[in-house]
Order: sequence, then structure tokens, then C-alpha cells
Amino acid sequence: MKHKVSFIVVLFMLISLVTSVSAATIYATSYTGFPTFSIESVVPDKSVTIKTANLPPNDTFTVTMGKIGTQGVGGIVVGTTDSGTGGVQTFTYTLPAELVGSAQVAIRMQSPTSGYFSYNWFYNSTVPGTTSPQPTPTATPATPPTSSGYSGFPTFSIESVVPDKSVTIETNNLPANDTFTVTMGKIGTKGAGGLEVASTNSGAGGVQTFTYNIPASLAGMNQIAIRMQSPDSGYFAYNWFFNSSAGATGSPQPSPSATPGPSGYIGFPTFSIGSVVQDKTVTIKTDNLPPNDTFTVTMGKIGTQGINGVEVGTTNSGAGGAQTFTYNIPASLAGLDLVAIRMQSPTSGYFAYNWFVNQTSP
Repeated sequence: MKHKVSFIVVLFMLISLVTSVSAATIYATSYTGFPTFSIESVVPDKSVTIKTANLPPNDTFTVTMGKIGTQGVGGIVVGTTDSGTGGVQTFTYTLPAELVGSAQVAIRMQSPTSGYFSYNWFYNSTVPGTTSPQPTPTATPATPPTSSGYSGFPTFSIESVVPDKSVTIETNNLPANDTFTVTMGKIGTKGAGGLEVASTNSGAGGVQTFTYNIPASLAGMNQIAIRMQSPDSGYFAYNWFFNSSAGATGSPQPSPSATPGPSGYIGFPTFSIGSVVQDKTVTIKTDNLPPNDTFTVTMGKIGTQGINGVEVGTTNSGAGGAQTFTYNIPASLAGLDLVAIRMQSPTSGYFAYNWFVNQTSP
């Protein structure tokens, strides 16, 4: 019987490994979700001050800046920040000389250990940065790196393994015309900072099969992490496999806060925005919703990912899978240009979030 483990990695994005080695286990078990940050203030050509939200504790983040549209990937290192107690904190970073004079600058925080990351951008002026929404496992990045028709995020499953020799993966929803660096590493690393085994062009995107050689230095290991990440767009996905002919048989950790779902359920839920009636309602369409679960639906300001937002409904997933739901936009959010929306189960921990433009659409 072939076992598949199908999932990502975000965000907005997010997002993870087997339960025994997940980021939620690396840190305190009480940590859920993923980090974000907003732009607080800018001293033109000098510095930017950011304010974090839900920063994981006891982690170290490399902070980079780069040209707008890069999401800070492969940017200039401007600092290494210890998260300490995590949560809400304020940090100030100096703009590198190479970016002085740039109208807009991308900034990124990423942990080479846990894989958690967050990014944003700012105007290099005294006007506070107009924050683009943190790309998430369910939202289209503010600066789409591929065709405008692409939405969602890539994932891949483990198809087969030749012990100590090679692993074959099958992608899903791979963005077209992008190039991914493929790395492998020890289990628990999510492939971050691992050994580069290939550079793969996504071509037409979508569903594709690729085979990669297992590095000699990882031969003999029982479990291996594998990661695909684009240095251009920032899209990434990761998984892991048993270094045996059995391949991957573990239960995926769909997100830092999610626990295994119903028997037979794999992956994690996502949803897309169907339509909006300005200041009134938003209709969403789910995908791979776990069955027989109950989700609390919240809305909030952009950048919050709906965390601690206004509760707008409690939804039972029923048979799960693809379903359509409509929720009222709370009066307190009426008039906002952008609104974040989140579905999260207080029972299983599964969640998904997205954002929408608060304008009437078909």
C-alpha cells in the first residue's frame, strides 16, 4: 500500500512536519500559529522599526532586506534577532547602503532552525509602510511571482524511495515558470539550510513528478527532510520520508498548531474567496476541509490573519472537502479596504486563513 503525506509550507504561510518533531514541539507546547510583523515607523534611508505578533519564543531569526517583490528572500542580512519570550516585540533595523534611495523595501525574518518566517515591505519615507498582507498558506502573495491566475501554494507528497539512493516526489499546485532549490537535511530541520540536491524549474506547474538523489552524507539515516524553495518568489513546500522502501508513512503536522485529524484524513484545510458584498458578506469555498469538525470563524484587520478577531460564525464541516459558506462582515470592520478571515477548530487545531478586498465582486 502506498502511503502519501501531502502538505506544504507557508505562509501567509505555514507550516510543518510530523508531530514528534514539529516546530510546536521544538518550542513550548502552548505556541500555536505563526509569526507576523507590521511596519511601525521609518527613518528614510536610515532605519525601519517593526512590531511582531505571535513571535515564537526561544528562536533566532535572520533579518534580511531586499528589493520590493523579493519578499526579502536572498536579501542583505541586517540583523540576527533572538525572539526571547516571543509574542509582541519591537525591533529596529538599519537600512543597508545598497538599498538607500529605494522607494520601497522588502523585509524578512526567517529562522534557519525552525523554519518559521514572516515578511512585509515598507515605503522608504516617513509615511508608515502600507503593509501588504502576510502571504499565507491560503492567500495569494501581494506581489504574485507567477501568472496572475495562480492562487494557493505548492505542496508535494512522497511517492517512492530507493534507500540511500533517491526519493521521488509528486507536486501539487506548483506555480508555473518558477525555479526551486531542493534541499535535504536531518529530520526536524524541514530541509532549511540543508544540502542542495537540485535546482528544479517548475515549467507548466501543477502536478509533476521529480526524482532527487539522496546525498551521501545522509545515507544511513532513518528519516530525511526534503524542501523545495524558490529564491525568487519565496514559495516553498517541505515534507519528510523514511529512508527505506516503505517511503513516508508518518502523520503530517499540517500546521504548527494542528493535530492529526480524523482517520484517513491527510493534508490540511484551505479556502479561497468566492465573492464579496461590500461591508455586508463574504463567501468562501473550502478545499480539503476535515470532516466532522467544528470551526470558529473570525475576521479582523489585515495583517492579523484573523487571530483574536471578531467571531462571525461557528461552522460544522460535515462531510468535509469542498464546501461553500457565507459570513457577515462585522460592523466594526465596515469601511476597511482589506479584511482578514480565519477558520480554526478549537478541537483539532486545524486552521486556514485568507484575506479579501472589501468591495462588491461577482
